[in-house]
Amino acid sequence: MLQVPARIGGRPVSAAEWIEVRSPWDGAPVGRVPALTGAHIAEACEAAAKVLARRDFPQHARAEVLARAAEMLTERVEEFAVTVARESGKPIADARAEAARCADTLRFSAVEARKLAGELVPMDASRGGLGRLGLAIRHPAGVVAAITPFNFPLNLVAHKLGPAIAAGCPVVLKPAELTPISAIRLVDLLVEAGLPGDWISVVTGTGPETGTPLVEHPVPAVVSFTGSVPVGRRIQRTAAGKRVLLELGSNAPVLIEPGADLQRAVAAIRRGGFAYAGQVCISTQRVLAHRSVYDRVLELLREAVSTLRLGDPLDERTEVGPLISAAATDRVVDWLDTARAAGASVTGGERNGPLLAPAVVADPPRHLDVYRQEVFGPVVTVTPYAGIDEGIALANDSDYRLQAGIFTPDLAVALRAASELDFGGVLVNDVPTFRADQQPYGGVGDAGNTREGPAYAINEMTELRFVSVSA
Repeated sequence: MLQVPARIGGRPVSAAEWIEVRSPWDGAPVGRVPALTGAHIAEACEAAAKVLARRDFPQHARAEVLARAAEMLTERVEEFAVTVARESGKPIADARAEAARCADTLRFSAVEARKLAGELVPMDASRGGLGRLGLAIRHPAGVVAAITPFNFPLNLVAHKLGPAIAAGCPVVLKPAELTPISAIRLVDLLVEAGLPGDWISVVTGTGPETGTPLVEHPVPAVVSFTGSVPVGRRIQRTAAGKRVLLELGSNAPVLIEPGADLQRAVAAIRRGGFAYAGQVCISTQRVLAHRSVYDRVLELLREAVSTLRLGDPLDERTEVGPLISAAATDRVVDWLDTARAAGASVTGGERNGPLLAPAVVADPPRHLDVYRQEVFGPVVTVTPYAGIDEGIALANDSDYRLQAGIFTPDLAVALRAASELDFGGVLVNDVPTFRADQQPYGGVGDAGNTREGPAYAINEMTELRFVSVSA
């Protein structure tokens, strides 16, 4: 089996034990990575602190590396896409799209590295400031501890590494133990593009053995985490005194109003609810349809979902592949069984080896996990509402308010939804699954506490220092 070493301080690192990375589709080996320990984490953090102290990687050089890496990745999209598909089970077409987006994320980060500056402070706005020039200058916040999830093993890594490099912050990266190889390959690419070899350490292993010691270590000033709500909350408690950036859960709603183009809405939900088997933070999960269109939406959606092609992630025709693990599939099946037992009508949801057929759950009781929690599987629920007041209230009745969508031909309703839907992002005449990598992306409540996108994340990874110059 291919052995892929971790990286600490610019050198390859192995360990006494190894973690096998296997395809969720057929269990075939993809590679294995070392199961590092707390001692390795301490070594990586100490190496990052030394890198930070050197201050020998200026803005123009950081921008050039990021731009060069983006071009190199653009030329090697297929290579990276195959790695993503093999280790995550993501259909190859979606994996290609992720690799292309990753290149964009690096490009946007390069632009921010060029633009990074401070601001003038109007000192003569007060009597005491007369005769002074005030400057607020941006400095790196410090070492960044980056912890990334399995579902976007390339682009979500870039959303942490790109802004950190642009800001001048060395990184200790802990990728998901199920999908670490894409992240290691991305760091290799950055080094090939000119990044100092010791700028990013990659520590592989389990959460308790590597993630927890990384969060607890005194060196990182910033902890950036994308993952589940319970782990995010635990990190917040553990990393007291650090800057903690969280992107967490969602059960994204989309409202369908009278007069909306139902064919367009359903086609978007077919894609937004089931891409990567629903394992997307902003996967469309709760379809809220006005009573006047509810029956038709349900009929069209069931028909559309039945045409989704399931299979091997490396098959060009595959639209829905396996969930990341058998345990993840077991959980979703259990939630669907509970919904059936509670009287909800469930279409689909049959298990076939590593695959789970996409499911549509009609009007489930609202206390069920399949409605209230983040399913992270190929499942959408469809719920009727009587009017826009009730629709907005249903959408907002969630702990995870990352993004929401609404389909409506009425501009007044669209503007009201944009104002009253209490989410980090609102998509009009689109599903909440849309994300542009340059947008401010983040949620409300348990969905997180920050905004990603290179132009916004760089502010979180820098700090302002005030300088006053007297005449």
